[in-house]
Amino acid sequence: MLKVLAGQCGVGAVLAAAFWLLDGPVAGYSALLGALTCVIPNAFLALRLVVPRRDPGARALLQAAYIGELGKLALTVLLFSIVFALVRPLAPIPLFTGFIATQLVVIVGLVLRDKQDGVMSNNNGE
Repeated sequence: MLKVLAGQCGVGAVLAAAFWLLDGPVAGYSALLGALTCVIPNAFLALRLVVPRRDPGARALLQAAYIGELGKLALTVLLFSIVFALVRPLAPIPLFTGFIATQLVVIVGLVLRDKQDGVMSNNNGE
């Protein structure tokens, strides 16, 4: 989870810098805000999953995942609402590009993890 969050921060920072250089400061901070709108809720979900619980069983983990996912969704809506209400001027295309690009890092992380698991199982003779 930490690698994915670090990857999301890196992609968001690089994308924001690229937009800043190519389109100016409004596009740059818009892309950065889009990335943060993705990273902050994902960090909340990750914290919900790794924080120790009184009950270490599967049911408690599932409940933490449900609450974390609902909190992630609520935080995403809240952060987009705050950005659209308070940030002027705002460039919507870089904003959503930053959000989508950082969200795609999760998918890339899952694919790489599955490939790594496949390589490890092949090395064990399975």
